[in-house]
Amino acid sequence: MKTCEYAGAPFVEPRTHPWSDSTASAAFRYMDLRAEPALIRTALEDLVPWSHYAAIDKLYELLEWLNSSASGIETSDCAFNGPSANEVASVAKHLECSGRIIVLFRALARNLVRTEVEALKHGLHRRLAALDPEFVWGMIGTTQVPVRYVTHAAAEDQQRGYQLMISFWAWGDSEVETMANLHRVVKNLSRALRALR
Repeated sequence: MKTCEYAGAPFVEPRTHPWSDSTASAAFRYMDLRAEPALIRTALEDLVPWSHYAAIDKLYELLEWLNSSASGIETSDCAFNGPSANEVASVAKHLECSGRIIVLFRALARNLVRTEVEALKHGLHRRLAALDPEFVWGMIGTTQVPVRYVTHAAAEDQQRGYQLMISFWAWGDSEVETMANLHRVVKNLSRALRALR
């Protein structure tokens, strides 16, 4: 599985956790999917229109596991862009889809230590590198995102930490092929994340 460290959009100011607003839309809000797991399949507005594809069901399964008591990490954010024109000249496919999952350690204090989040990132890359090496129509990238944990401590200087943004892409020449390749990407991501302990 191909991976990269992805610069992504610049994060000048740290995000907050939990976050209360979005620059994309005032309608978007943080949802505690640990407390309300039923929202995973009904309220993630980017995923709902594509939920008839197996790839999205696989993504729902991953989000359900990440936010369950079986996982030591949880999600803070999720986004998805369905198949559209491919703008990556080096990829010989007509369409691409992309998305992201932002994760953090359930034990909030671990997120305040940069090396803890870096170890999570490196572990994910190592596990993905061993999976599905012949697959070329998908990629996973990681970005360490600065975060202010507003519920952690009273003093603002004790709230600064990190989260791991996991971005993903899949390509194809048709919507069906693109979503099938996304299924493979999410399957590999799920296997890698479940192997992290």
